[in-house]
Amino acid sequence: MRIGIDGRYIQDHFPGIGRYTYNLVRELPLADPVHEYLLYVDPEQTNSRFDLSSLRASNLTIVPVRIPVFSPRTQSMLPLQLAKDKLDLFHSPYYVMPYLLPCPAVVTIHDLNSARYPETIPSRMSRRIFKVTTWLALKTSKAVLTVSFFAKRDLMDYYRVPPEKITVTYEAADARYRSGLAADARAAAIVRRLGLPARYALYVGINKPLKNLVRLIEAWSLLVERHRWNESDTGVPLVLAGHEDNRFPEVRERVAQLGLEKHVQFLGAVDEEDQPYLYARAEVFVFPSLLEGFGLPVVEAMACGVPVVCSNSSSLPEVVGDAAVTFDPLSAKDMADAVSLTLKDGELRLVLAQRGLARTQSFSWQRMAAETSRVYHCAAKRRS
Repeated sequence: MRIGIDGRYIQDHFPGIGRYTYNLVRELPLADPVHEYLLYVDPEQTNSRFDLSSLRASNLTIVPVRIPVFSPRTQSMLPLQLAKDKLDLFHSPYYVMPYLLPCPAVVTIHDLNSARYPETIPSRMSRRIFKVTTWLALKTSKAVLTVSFFAKRDLMDYYRVPPEKITVTYEAADARYRSGLAADARAAAIVRRLGLPARYALYVGINKPLKNLVRLIEAWSLLVERHRWNESDTGVPLVLAGHEDNRFPEVRERVAQLGLEKHVQFLGAVDEEDQPYLYARAEVFVFPSLLEGFGLPVVEAMACGVPVVCSNSSSLPEVVGDAAVTFDPLSAKDMADAVSLTLKDGELRLVLAQRGLARTQSFSWQRMAAETSRVYHCAAKRRS
């Protein structure tokens, strides 16, 4: 088979979907070497996060297409390119895709955040576009992939997708995320360069509202008051790492309102090579998200042997199992209690670290690629 994959999402604007697509394409030629894979990328899109030159395999071809993701030409020019390439199957890792195709299609839906929280979409027209384009992607595709059973249930509930049409393929941490990094000299050097203390709590991710960071800041205010941390003894500061979207200044504003400038540090986006070491040196990893399709950062933290404290909502209980202390993400007090318990109890942190390392064995990009390949085979047969 000739299988096309939309790689235009391997870019900085789509960090999560880009990582999913990048790792899938890295593993697919090895998981199913008898087929030919064509990866369609837009060379004009910025990409400092992923090294496309490392995607090398005899059965993988990178095809440049100068078609931005949200351009109308996705619906006109891209199908013509796919027909020219005589594809047997096309895989889109996102719901924005061509809806009239010359071959069967598979789509990955990572979450339905905008369906559950429509208020996060700014206008009624945008909400309608999201609903229609998601419906079109599901209608166009012969099979649907998603990244958790929680997300699968959402697809069944919100769009009435038959369960047999949906396959769950879990994501995984890269091999760079592993235990033992905390003792590495590079970890100490990175911590010094970033100006971090010996003990810190870590969050990794973007600052969008559903990440629930304002409530995390409020929880940290409770911790500062409870433990009497002050300017001379900042206790365990909260470190926020990840791209900051300037449309959402509320997190920084709440830090200023609560006078937490000495207790909360913003790192912004961290170099991909540095990130595993940043995880590894953390005392605890905190993930307060209201809604996740999967929640890859918690798996990365567990893979580094870091105790995880996270919300008990959406996919996160499914992902962490018994390897985390969980809290109600709508309660700053519950959040503060969970973090405080974990920071005070060294034995608990050790147990969580051990359970987390064991839990990460359930997740593998190689397994995900093999399961995806099986879905391709089934979908390619459904031409009618």
